[in-house]
Amino acid sequence: MITVRAPATSANLGSGFDVFGVALDRPADVVRVEKADRTTIDVTGYGAEYIPEDPAGNTVGAVADALDAPAHIHIDKGVRPSSGLGSSAASAAAAAVALNELYDRGLSRKELVPIAGEGEAVVSGEAHVDNVAPALLGGFTIAADTEVTAVDADVPLVACLPEIAVSTRDARQVVPERTSMEDVVHTIGRAATLTAGMCWSDPRLVGEGMHDTVVTPARADLITGYELVREAALDAGATGVTVSGAGPAILAACDAEDRKRIAAAMVRAFADADVQARAYQTEIGRGVTLY
Repeated sequence: MITVRAPATSANLGSGFDVFGVALDRPADVVRVEKADRTTIDVTGYGAEYIPEDPAGNTVGAVADALDAPAHIHIDKGVRPSSGLGSSAASAAAAAVALNELYDRGLSRKELVPIAGEGEAVVSGEAHVDNVAPALLGGFTIAADTEVTAVDADVPLVACLPEIAVSTRDARQVVPERTSMEDVVHTIGRAATLTAGMCWSDPRLVGEGMHDTVVTPARADLITGYELVREAALDAGATGVTVSGAGPAILAACDAEDRKRIAAAMVRAFADADVQARAYQTEIGRGVTLY
């Protein structure tokens, strides 16, 4: 039996749509695999009742097929499904690492990125890797076409997860298909600022780089209370705030000493919008870990 821990992740980070991602220190999934004649799946934990155990409808089933590695796979969910915190990516990345080890396939973490991406296609309809890349490699990742770069960044974060649902497919459909040259230039500048901030582990630059005028405003409308929560986080000391992935989670960058205050302010702001929420005081973490 192989057991792994797979981290939650946050993708896009505002200015890096479908490109940027970070591994979070918490929450996380725990996945166990054992060799079998055919792939079977059972799921426990957070939101398990909403996750299909049929391999054809689960991210880990696609990964097992891609690796030709049938197994019994147990997923203990710590990352809530449809949270904007890379729940499906955590399972896919975990399965990729565990099955690669179980069957001694000898693939590197980078070589496993597109395989885990195939698992993501089961959920979102597209084999995107902006969540699976940081889940596998850890740190801050840049996924540009087939090239993935990872940076070992150290930036304090708060991830606030409201008890509302946002469909990944719906969140992708609201993204504008066209934008202005002004918005393009603005987004490139912010993305470059964020990348520099990650390389230097500078929360101020990371926060400034989160701001974008194209994707986040479109997705923010799907999250009840977003503007209230954003302003509350900034007032409490956050250096930047954005939608985490497709939402509904909201991610804030900050200094370590401000995390507790920011987390409380975000939860209160959601409560003012009649939405229950949970906040994780976290940081940029490692990728999938073998136990």
